Amino acid sequence: MGRRRVQSIARSDLTQTRCRHARAAAKALLRLPLALVRQAGSVGIAALLSATALATASLAIAPAHAQNGFTPSFANALPESDEQLLLEAAQLTYDFDRDVIVATGRVQIYYIGYTVDADQIVFDRGVGTLTARGNVVMVEPDGNVVQSHELTLTEDFAEGFANALQIDTPQRTRFIAEKATRTEGNTTTIENGLYTVYTKPTNPPNKPPLWRIRAAKIIHDQKERMIYYESASFELFGQPIAYLPYFSMPDPTVKRKSGFLLPSGVYQDKLGYGVSVPYFWALSPHFDVTTTLTPLSKQGTLGSFEFRQRLGTGQYSVSGAGLFQARPGEFSGTSGSDRWRGAINTSGRFRLAPNWEYGWDVTFKSDRRFLEDYDMADISGDGEVSEIYLEGSTDRNGLSVRAYSFSLSQEDYTSTGVNDATSTLFSSVGDSLQEKQPFVLPVIDYDHVFDDPIFGGELSLTSNFTSLTRAETDAFQATGSNVDRFRGIDGTFSRLSVQSDWRRSFIDPLGQVFTPFAYVRGDLFFIASADNDVSALTSESFAGRAMPAAGLEYRYPFLATFKGGNQIIEPVAQVIVRPDETRIGELPNEDAQSLVFDSTTLFDYDKFSGFDRAEGGSRVNAGLRYKVQLDNGYYMSALIGRSYHIAGENSYATTDILGSTQDSGLATAQSDYVASMYLDTQYGVRLGAQARLDDEDFRVRRLQAQATGSYGPVVSSLAYAFLGAQPNLGINDPREEIVGSTSLKLEDNWRIFGSMRYDLENKDIVQNGIGVGYDDEGFSISLSYDEDRSDSDEDTDRTFYLRIGLRTIGNTQFSSGAN
Repeated sequence: MGRRRVQSIARSDLTQTRCRHARAAAKALLRLPLALVRQAGSVGIAALLSATALATASLAIAPAHAQNGFTPSFANALPESDEQLLLEAAQLTYDFDRDVIVATGRVQIYYIGYTVDADQIVFDRGVGTLTARGNVVMVEPDGNVVQSHELTLTEDFAEGFANALQIDTPQRTRFIAEKATRTEGNTTTIENGLYTVYTKPTNPPNKPPLWRIRAAKIIHDQKERMIYYESASFELFGQPIAYLPYFSMPDPTVKRKSGFLLPSGVYQDKLGYGVSVPYFWALSPHFDVTTTLTPLSKQGTLGSFEFRQRLGTGQYSVSGAGLFQARPGEFSGTSGSDRWRGAINTSGRFRLAPNWEYGWDVTFKSDRRFLEDYDMADISGDGEVSEIYLEGSTDRNGLSVRAYSFSLSQEDYTSTGVNDATSTLFSSVGDSLQEKQPFVLPVIDYDHVFDDPIFGGELSLTSNFTSLTRAETDAFQATGSNVDRFRGIDGTFSRLSVQSDWRRSFIDPLGQVFTPFAYVRGDLFFIASADNDVSALTSESFAGRAMPAAGLEYRYPFLATFKGGNQIIEPVAQVIVRPDETRIGELPNEDAQSLVFDSTTLFDYDKFSGFDRAEGGSRVNAGLRYKVQLDNGYYMSALIGRSYHIAGENSYATTDILGSTQDSGLATAQSDYVASMYLDTQYGVRLGAQARLDDEDFRVRRLQAQATGSYGPVVSSLAYAFLGAQPNLGINDPREEIVGSTSLKLEDNWRIFGSMRYDLENKDIVQNGIGVGYDDEGFSISLSYDEDRSDSDEDTDRTFYLRIGLRTIGNTQFSSGAN
């Protein structure tokens, strides 16, 4: 019949009819499995629709079209797949002579996870290609969005070519190219391309990125998940600042990939200039290694590594660093003056069974200052406390087994303000300080709450076993006294403590709450190889004590509701009756040295911080709680109270080996007052304070206060701390400090920040810093300057930090420190 074509422009009623039904038939056809489309061949649309039971009245004239030779079968233009291809368009035409199908007008194709939108799509059966033209947007199965003016794809979408291409990934990265070619469904080659990141839709849509990589050729290998750049330059603010003939990096979907990480720089007076070059080894999906070399102009090369492995029940790591110092004299007078210096750490955490886990965090250092002098060494943990543990718990039981060792970071105790004068019986403070740190193993804690009530109340059991060994006695003399005090004693000391508690609450018709309670505790001490020069310590190898107690707690909360909120006023009183504490000063005190009396410990039955001391004597604790909650979101709580020693010997007035309790505020019959307050506003401002006031003149003995808040572009925090002199601990002068920090967000992602720590007692700035930073979704940079005078009264540590972060590429920093 010669050349015949179903055209998109109707020339007669018959042509309009043919086009209309051809469009409908083709749309129905493209919804069918592709295998059936191929089988259709030249049988015609009507036969296929009849075979699939999809024929409708509107397609009744399709057989006539087929008889006239209209057979738009394009099986050869489609891939071998059982997936359905769905095409939607305003108009569909078929060119018989050229074997080309053309879809126009808001065209959409859905196929094997791909979506293609365009003004026009052309299927060319002869060459087996699909060409999309005009406002082309293709969404790939992995979420990539491809935009172009014209895009040509092969029948299986595996290969293609495009001009003026833009690819946006789900990780908000972007490739822009003059032209791009995709081959074997795997490799995309971009000519004269750019790589950068882009912002969220909520940000200004035309905001240009601050950085980008421009390259003559960018090759993205999706199988390897690598991006290769040839003849590349790194541009900042549109200007090239670095040229790289060739480099590569993992694509944004990769979380772990072997390769060099961004280097970082360092300068310090004692180290010289240096640069850290890390290399990451992704050895398997379950473990990896990072190695770093840091050449230093004065001290040689510092090497470090970190090995990490994740197993089915947990994970662990091993990290270390070390070097052979070229100029150890830079650290003369300190523990860092040796040639060989280094540290190694291992940590892990594993699930042993349901509710059980074990782990460790252990560090060994050649000297106590290594991690401070070489802070660029990335060692896990703080290096001061090493720990191994096993613990398990249920709703009513808990068992913990731990072991500890301690490594000093300071050269001496002078920075703590402690009087270091020492009796001639003991080695001077500053000599063999590490030997004065104990090994503590094991520390076993077991807690149990019984299921069934006992006499209608709850019965619980608490037990602790602690054993420690110290190589050298740690002693000092209190000001104005010739009596030696001991932070720790040479020898091995073990203690077993068991305590059983019972309590039950009653509420009467008036709402008063009465809670009777009782406990009994026993301690057994084992003392071996104790320092004979510590005459106050008992000479017995075994010593014991017991402490029974009974008491009653009374609470009467009043609820008052008012317009706009409610408030609760609750008086609380507690009376405890027990005998005197025995053998005070004859037994070691290792875990009850940090006694802090404040509102959090006011109603504790025993206010000592550990088991080595046991509070004795009868006592009354009383206080008043107040809470208010407003409907607009404001909340405030407050407490004020004090403790009264009413009978027997006051444990806090009797000095032990450390002599630490006389300045606690509990040594008198009527204790100091303690108070606390917490306020939370609906505007993000929070205030909190703890205070201890003198029992006679309300003079502040201890005060801690903190305020945090954010308002508009400002985020700030302010903390104040005051601690009165404690001569019995060798702290001869009061301590008073204020610490503040603030950050001000400026327009368009800029911020300035600063901090200061000020010693009010000595009128001296201890630490201060200031900086400026920029942060957006793809780029961050900050420059800061810090000064630190906390380690010395004469020298000031000054440090500059420059930190740069490029999303998907990495972070780096440069620090410069000087005294």
